[in-house]
Amino acid sequence: MVSYKDLGLVNSRDLFTKAVKGGYAIPAFNFNNMEQMQAIIQATVETNSPVILQVSSGARKYANQTLLRYMAQGAVEYAKELGCKNPQIVLHLDHGDSFELCKSCIEMGFSSVMIDGSHLPYDENVALTRKVVDYAHQYDVTVEGELGVLAGVEDEVSAEHHTYTEPDQVEDFVKKTGVDSLAISIGTSHGANKFTPEQCKRDANGILIPPPLRFDILEEIEKRIPGFPIVLHGSSSVPQDKVAIINKYGGALKDAIGIPEDQLRRAAKSAVCKINIDSDGRLAMTAAVREVFANKPAEFDPRKYLGPARDALKELYKHKIVNVLGSNDKI
Repeated sequence: MVSYKDLGLVNSRDLFTKAVKGGYAIPAFNFNNMEQMQAIIQATVETNSPVILQVSSGARKYANQTLLRYMAQGAVEYAKELGCKNPQIVLHLDHGDSFELCKSCIEMGFSSVMIDGSHLPYDENVALTRKVVDYAHQYDVTVEGELGVLAGVEDEVSAEHHTYTEPDQVEDFVKKTGVDSLAISIGTSHGANKFTPEQCKRDANGILIPPPLRFDILEEIEKRIPGFPIVLHGSSSVPQDKVAIINKYGGALKDAIGIPEDQLRRAAKSAVCKINIDSDGRLAMTAAVREVFANKPAEFDPRKYLGPARDALKELYKHKIVNVLGSNDKI
């Protein structure tokens, strides 16, 4: 058993309490490799922001759970080296789909886990989430549950249709499961193609305009569980400048569109205290790599293309922290 506290990590409980009161959201950035981790830590140190390092089950298989644990420990020490005296870093399992996976992550040093039973019948979701909570809380590990289903594809999470969260269920779910935070579905979606063209309008230039988030559902949920930490998944904005660079240099991202940043900023001022962003980071890194290869076709040193990719990711995340999430200067 490895305790996250021995790794210098924290759980999400106090971070969420402060975020809900302060009207901002904690960034939850996924990582799979060293360059992503470096960019996340550089961005959060430079903006003085807490952060949630997210690991999906796919990332865990890709990078190896032992290496990820030491990378998270290294992230804490790296943050200190960069000048942050008291790093507030959470290591979180994103979209855990079984008790066994959550248990394994807790035993390997994760400070927070998500158990996603949203695809199950309601009573089964409650029972599975409660089982994870009972185990996790023995070790002071925080647990995120989910009600409602997000459409889209990202890593090993896939759903063709979304189902909005039912406000009538949230109070019962939180009470019966004992979860520390709740992921809800109000119109966000996984991946870079979050909406079909048929779901969107087009402006005069032919650019897709996505449907707005269902803030009415969010507001009703806040009434049912006032002050309770709410999470938004699938919240990448799919910056069109990055999409354009990718397509310019050989990519094929047609009608890629995300969640407008002004809507995410509005959400961050509510009880939404954790916002997940993954696809935007992938786009920023891919755009930088494609540009290097296009302009320097003889380049074969990974540092020469992964370095620019890391720098692009850092700048993107700094922008998100300051202009979208509002979590800067909160340590």
